[in-house]
Amino acid sequence: MSTTASRGIRAGRASVGRQVRRLSLAGVLVGLLSTSAVSVASPAAAAEVPLSQGRNATASSAERGDLSAAAAVDGRTGTRWGSKFSDPQWLAVDLGRSTAIKKIVLNWENAYATAFQIQTATGGDGPWKTVYGTTAGKGGVQTINLSATGRFVRLYATKRSGQYGVSLWEFQVFGTGSGTANPTPTPTTKPTSTPKPTSSPSSTPKPTPSATPTTSTPAGGWVPVNQAAWKKTLDAYNKVAPQAVPAGIVRVPEFHTNCEVANEAKDDPVVLPGLVGASHMHTFFGPKVTANTTVEDLFTSATNCDAPGDHSAYWAPTLLKNGKSVPMKNFRVYYGSRLKDPSEVVPFPPGLVVVQGDAKRQVATPKGASGQFWCAGSAEIGRSADGNWPVCEKGGNLIYQLTFQDCWDGKHIDSPDHKSHMGPAKNGTCSGDYPVAVPNLSFMLGYDSLGGDGLSLSSGMPSSIHGDFMNAWKPEALGALVKVCLNAKAKCGTTPGWGR
Repeated sequence: MSTTASRGIRAGRASVGRQVRRLSLAGVLVGLLSTSAVSVASPAAAAEVPLSQGRNATASSAERGDLSAAAAVDGRTGTRWGSKFSDPQWLAVDLGRSTAIKKIVLNWENAYATAFQIQTATGGDGPWKTVYGTTAGKGGVQTINLSATGRFVRLYATKRSGQYGVSLWEFQVFGTGSGTANPTPTPTTKPTSTPKPTSSPSSTPKPTPSATPTTSTPAGGWVPVNQAAWKKTLDAYNKVAPQAVPAGIVRVPEFHTNCEVANEAKDDPVVLPGLVGASHMHTFFGPKVTANTTVEDLFTSATNCDAPGDHSAYWAPTLLKNGKSVPMKNFRVYYGSRLKDPSEVVPFPPGLVVVQGDAKRQVATPKGASGQFWCAGSAEIGRSADGNWPVCEKGGNLIYQLTFQDCWDGKHIDSPDHKSHMGPAKNGTCSGDYPVAVPNLSFMLGYDSLGGDGLSLSSGMPSSIHGDFMNAWKPEALGALVKVCLNAKAKCGTTPGWGR
């Protein structure tokens, strides 16, 4: 740890005395602020033991061994949990059984979160329901009055107040029932490597879902695939009869969907679920999307994508010209395969969410660098003053192609970073930690712009380009496209076949 970080930690411990004095003052203030859902408040009365106290706690990370998750639920304000120095981070506690939750008390150390959510779940692997969220956290002792239920309660912090991690002296959950029952053992750390999939597909046979659900509780952020839904998807795919490919058809495994802009918003339901306005601006394609959108919502939402059966959501950071949104000229998603044998490809699992790219990557992209925006329909005739953007000849437009990973771990539809459940092929085959071949997504983002000066992404430099995908294809539609087009190594349009 750096000397600067060590000084920060010593200062945090010295603040315990100051916090005790603040708690005395909080007792006077609580009467004035009792009508507020979130207020500075005194600790619970001695007779009221937190449901969370002494329970098993897990965390996304710990800066060092003595700053573990357990230190935030031990009932002592001289010990604390401290995360690593990155976003997002989380702390979860198992209450032992599902119960009514009426109040959360957060006793922050100096390193607090300015944006965070309180989430509940019936199981340690989720799904997590956001019951409170803020983007204006101020640290100190914070009381959040709730009316919620759940066995697991999680603090999900998405933005730190400074350069260090996030840190809590105490994370207290109050509700009905006793907080003294013997806790149920749960894992105390997240996986240190990508979990091994349960099956390893090959061209014959295709992958088979597990007959029984996993009994272990994965660490938060790893969302297991619904085995019953996955089986239905594969059943629909296996029922599709292959079609003979006519002469003259381009032998490239591919189909596509064309979508229009649905809305723009500072939301991201994958990275920042439930936090309205907490993200940089995104442009959404297909269905209209908000911070609260789920995969289930997409199936009942209207979409402007033209491939029948595609209700999926797609989004990317908004391109800006002198701070104003640049109109889209077109948006197309290609579904293909880069494998040696595309007959190995199967449909996406239900509910899969994936992020490709890195919003935090801020490096120059001069001419010739990787990850270039480029000119479609005309030549590049120059560069912007900073060298990062091309200048296109009239008659063309600025474009970017964002290509996703095409191998899946076979077990999870999401992961803590929304990427680690997906991986690359090795020697043209999906194997090892990522044995299941799925369609290769490629976003083609076409902008009504000739490039040049004044451009930026809402996430920053062009190198920060990224995209999100929430799979909401109807299984029978996606299965037919995969079987008829990709498996047969044939170029289709928006439907399985070559009639149009």
